[in-house]
Amino acid sequence: MRISGITYESLVDGPGLRVVVFVQGCDLACPHCQNPESHSMSGGREHSVREVIRMIKKPGPGRKLVRGVTFSGGEPFLQAGELAQVAFEAKRVGWDVATYTGYVYEELAARDDADIQALLDLTDYLIDGPYVHEERDLDLKFRGSANQRIIDMETTRKQGRVKLYYGQ
Repeated sequence: MRISGITYESLVDGPGLRVVVFVQGCDLACPHCQNPESHSMSGGREHSVREVIRMIKKPGPGRKLVRGVTFSGGEPFLQAGELAQVAFEAKRVGWDVATYTGYVYEELAARDDADIQALLDLTDYLIDGPYVHEERDLDLKFRGSANQRIIDMETTRKQGRVKLYYGQ
């Protein structure tokens, strides 16, 4: 899988202290994107799934306080199969999973793609929708523009309709 980097302690990429995997490659290229260096499909570095799992579990200060892993980008759903494997391992250590995407949930859920469905099934918080600069709001938690949603995926799966996350 191709990643542009990993941040080991973030409080702004989902609930609680998180490890963030920034994937490389995006086919959306939203204007004013926060991570334009992650758009190129050939940028970043190639890593095996096992290497990424080892990297996110790397011991360090504050690591016992980590609540979850976040997949950001680039566009995580372009590497959904590999990220689903990483998410599975994160769940095994008791972490939750947040996934950012420039697509909307309904579009992803309608795709006939087992890898996308696997990543959706393992995601606890889906932050969906493209970044829209005209809707930029610096007061929003975990997202950059007002059109983006934080979806509580567990409740969404149980109720069969989108339920937004409002927690801390």
